[in-house]
Amino acid sequence: MINLFLSILISIAGLNSTATLKMGLLKYNGGGDWYANPTSLPNLAKFCNEQIGTNFNVEYETVEVGSVELFDYAFLHMTGHGNVVFSDVEAENLRNYLIAGGFLHIDDNFGMDIYVRTAMKKSFPELEFIELPFEHEIYNQKFQFKNGLPKIHKHEDKPAQGFGLFWEGRLICFYSYECDLGDGWEDQSVHKDPEELRKAALQMGANIIQFAFGQ
Repeated sequence: MINLFLSILISIAGLNSTATLKMGLLKYNGGGDWYANPTSLPNLAKFCNEQIGTNFNVEYETVEVGSVELFDYAFLHMTGHGNVVFSDVEAENLRNYLIAGGFLHIDDNFGMDIYVRTAMKKSFPELEFIELPFEHEIYNQKFQFKNGLPKIHKHEDKPAQGFGLFWEGRLICFYSYECDLGDGWEDQSVHKDPEELRKAALQMGANIIQFAFGQ
């Protein structure tokens, strides 16, 4: 936990230009493809370093949800298309990480909604996902999103929605649904998204990180 807190504080305060933060890709059980979008986090890290002054290592690392190494990461990203299963130990470990000051971004890459909600309920049975209004600060950081999350991929053609889990008033988990930010962060050659969509996705990703570290 000390590594987590110090790395965040040092980065925000600019006290040590050599200090780096690490993004972690959350590995989970259940059969869902947690490894989807391999170019997403490096591109997001580079964008955040350039645009909001973070000092992320651009090479992300994979971390298992039940590992003690979870606490070494300032920011966790979780994605996939299918099933998500947390054991009791894993659910408790993730709970402890988030309560201790960690932050998790879940990005539904399509098809994981019901599984994500069930898994997170195991970690936080007392909490419910709350849809964030467009006026929420997460949409109004360096980049302005007056209509909430940008719609990157069509999927079921539902509106993009952002949901949050709050612990004692702090947003500990942001869940982007029907949006697919992670696909928008990928190299352009992967999905061939228009540049304006990729830019919007990266800007929203930077907002999430800026809000998470500054709240």
